[in-house]
Amino acid sequence: MTGEVVSYSGPGPGDSNSHIVEPPIENDAEIGKQNSSPPSSPRRCPFQQYVDADKLGRLSGTSVLDSPGISSLGRRSNGRASFMGVRKRSHLHNKTAEEVERIVQAGKIRELKNCIRSHQWLPFDCVRSRLWQIISSVHVKDKATMDSLYWDTVKQIYGTHDLVIKTGPLPTFVEPSFQMSYYLNETGIQVARRVVNIISYSCPDITYAPSLYPITCLLLHYMSEEDCYACVSHMVASKKTKFITQTKLHFETIWRTSMILCRRHAKSAVSYIAKQAGENSIVESIHQQWLNCIFKELPFQHLVRVMDCFLFEGRKVMYRVWMAILLLFHRHLASLPPNNRPALNKESVVESTLFDFCHNLPCSPEKLLRTAYGVRNFSSSEMDRLFIKTEMYLKSKAAASASMPNNKNTMIHRSRSSDVLPSSQSQVNIQMMSHTLTIRELLTVWSWLPVRITMYQPELLYTTEEHGCSMTTFFNRVEQHEPIILIVKTTTEEVFGAYCSSRWAERNSKDCHGGRQGYFGTGETFVFTLVPNEIKYPWVGISATSSAEGPSCVRHAAELFMASDGHMVTVGGGKGQAIWIDENIRYGKTDMCLTFNNPPLASTSDFEIKVLEVYGFQNV
Repeated sequence: MTGEVVSYSGPGPGDSNSHIVEPPIENDAEIGKQNSSPPSSPRRCPFQQYVDADKLGRLSGTSVLDSPGISSLGRRSNGRASFMGVRKRSHLHNKTAEEVERIVQAGKIRELKNCIRSHQWLPFDCVRSRLWQIISSVHVKDKATMDSLYWDTVKQIYGTHDLVIKTGPLPTFVEPSFQMSYYLNETGIQVARRVVNIISYSCPDITYAPSLYPITCLLLHYMSEEDCYACVSHMVASKKTKFITQTKLHFETIWRTSMILCRRHAKSAVSYIAKQAGENSIVESIHQQWLNCIFKELPFQHLVRVMDCFLFEGRKVMYRVWMAILLLFHRHLASLPPNNRPALNKESVVESTLFDFCHNLPCSPEKLLRTAYGVRNFSSSEMDRLFIKTEMYLKSKAAASASMPNNKNTMIHRSRSSDVLPSSQSQVNIQMMSHTLTIRELLTVWSWLPVRITMYQPELLYTTEEHGCSMTTFFNRVEQHEPIILIVKTTTEEVFGAYCSSRWAERNSKDCHGGRQGYFGTGETFVFTLVPNEIKYPWVGISATSSAEGPSCVRHAAELFMASDGHMVTVGGGKGQAIWIDENIRYGKTDMCLTFNNPPLASTSDFEIKVLEVYGFQNV
């Protein structure tokens, strides 16, 4: 990258402490002294040097802004939100950074969580500069290595540690309409752009992350550049605690998950909006705007308090805050005289009314969080379960759209003229080795596969004719391959099977309680018959409509894809198994199951296996 190089007084390599602000003010007398200092004074401004104090306005009393007519994002407001909840609270004991750090060092995670949720640090409280570093240190372990990596990458890309401006556009994963800088001055904006560009360079797999840029800008209020990079890098890489969406699929999964959660835990608000709107598309459009309502419309002092919790707990905080916004929005509308309530029968009216409410939120940050954490029976496990379920639904729907059955028992075969077929050599190999498939049947199964899988050549991994009837051998040869095709030929010459989308090695994975998980797999799994009839039975969740609750209307019993305890294998579940095979690979059972809504795949429920074969795909 090239651009204009300018010198600035910000921190560089080895100078991460140059941003430290003065200790917290202990009493009201000192508050008065600070208020008498000009807001542009770098010594008295409790924000980072990247922040434009003039944009913030004079720090009057304990409010963020001294003008009731200017809102937290520099737009006009009624003044109520600017002061709401930011009165002096000298009688309350907010923990100092040192006290919080001692909690972290003692490993008291629950106490730290409660402390962050309940304490009332104001946006300009000097303690936050240290507080956010302490909170992020819970996640970021090797800080020195991260700092070194950051500045080495800056040098590699820009050729200098000095700040480069006019570097061109932001990465494509940044949403153009989602570039809130939150009072950063020109230097701060350029630093934020540099951090985001380094993240893009380090994580090329990110394709869509609208919240990454505003989060970076918020962090720069209270962190050095390298601290900000370390924190954002953790958010991107974190597997356990989720923070930032990185693809459009994840973004859609997030808002759909939030919609389902709100229908469960903010039912009164969602029902009211749905009744007023009259159209499901309007309700969906509101949930698509949920991150806008939080990051773009919330007053700054509210957003900063939300970030306190978000930095520690991750995405579930945003779900709670969104539910709280809808609940408060409903209460606000219900409190208005009937003739003053807006008619929420148009998408533009609903969005503008909700945005205006968020922008001028008539409650304190503490009340917002109390409402958020007052939502009962909402758990991380429920959130994760719904997220996975919704993601699986969206993936499966996309993957199977080209091969949807015309009805439950018939299939319209898609044209093979544009598909990638198995090579002639692969067809010859399978014809020579297979005891279950003819070339015609192979091509039939091939037409049912996800298109991306047809790019690879099939290979025979296991056959009872050559490898014997041992479940141990079966797993040794099959369990590390993903996906696979399992085909059974019975002693009555019937042929049926299953496309298994996940590795059988996942049978050894542990659940959140440390126990062996039961079922696994994804909605791409399907079962089929080849002889006497060629019929595919996809996951029932693919036909779930988004007009209701989408994937949430699929019962848990219809999500039982694959299972094994080492002594048997099962595909499908709920009232029965589509395919069940014993540990000697001699006998099996097939029934109707809720996962695929299939009839028994053989003429009799119990069958005897003549041949079992498993096919994988080369170099997947």
